[in-house]
Amino acid sequence: MKKWMKRTAVALLSIGLLTQFAAPGVMANPSKPAPDAKILNVAHRGASGHAPEHTIVAYEKGIEMKADYIEIDLQMTKDGVLIAMHDTTVNRTTNGTGRVADKTVAEIKQLDAGTWFNERNPGKAKEEYVGLEVPTLEEIFQHFGKSTKYYIETKSPTLYPGMEDELLRLMDEYKLTGVNGRSSHVIIQSFHPESLLIIHEKNPNIPLVQLLSFPTTGIGADRELEQIKKYAIGVGPNFSRINESYIQKVRSHGLSIHPYTLNSEEQMRRALEWGVTGVFTDYPDVFRQVIKEYKSKK
Repeated sequence: MKKWMKRTAVALLSIGLLTQFAAPGVMANPSKPAPDAKILNVAHRGASGHAPEHTIVAYEKGIEMKADYIEIDLQMTKDGVLIAMHDTTVNRTTNGTGRVADKTVAEIKQLDAGTWFNERNPGKAKEEYVGLEVPTLEEIFQHFGKSTKYYIETKSPTLYPGMEDELLRLMDEYKLTGVNGRSSHVIIQSFHPESLLIIHEKNPNIPLVQLLSFPTTGIGADRELEQIKKYAIGVGPNFSRINESYIQKVRSHGLSIHPYTLNSEEQMRRALEWGVTGVFTDYPDVFRQVIKEYKSKK
């Protein structure tokens, strides 16, 4: 596809006019992740309620707590390396300052990514968190391999040209992409439909989820969901902005729904009663217990 055609597709998708663009191969039916009937427990930034977010320790805790997926937010360094970090700057979760995009991976590696957690959570502070490094995506894949499932977000992809290509390269190198969505070890999500469209065009077998800060819950919801269904297997809305009716509407369109971020037992129970197919939480141990209690009453 020529560059100007790609730009056109991106622009149309971004403003919700994808029906006016039908390039061959872009709108293939997406595969579904497995298992369909399982309520996914996603460790948000790892078990970030217990350990410094987006560190190997936080991911290990998420796995120990039986999370189905560990969530990884991606940023890209000045020298093109994908790292696990939520913000576009290092200020909040390290002892450094400045934009990730302005730093090399070697500079990022000099930062302390754990002490901030001890300072803000004295009741959960541990000496082992001091001096934790910011991991690269490749280091995460090397550490956990194919025994773990990853829920990866392309953060601020407009700041990082080529982010999607590097992500797909690493997934292929570490054999995390299957022949269809059911055999994939990765779900990719983004608030940016253009980023998901790029990935879908390059590999339509990877399950994708459209994040939604402000999901359309009234008139127009059906249209929005049908557009999303053309490239994604589900949506990830802000839980505070949805209700039971919206969840049922999403499911009636054959889409999964994994809202973020639910940390209280009350929220978790309500989400299950409303019919979600998964949840992002800082406390996968708590959600696991809530799921167990919920199923025992059915």
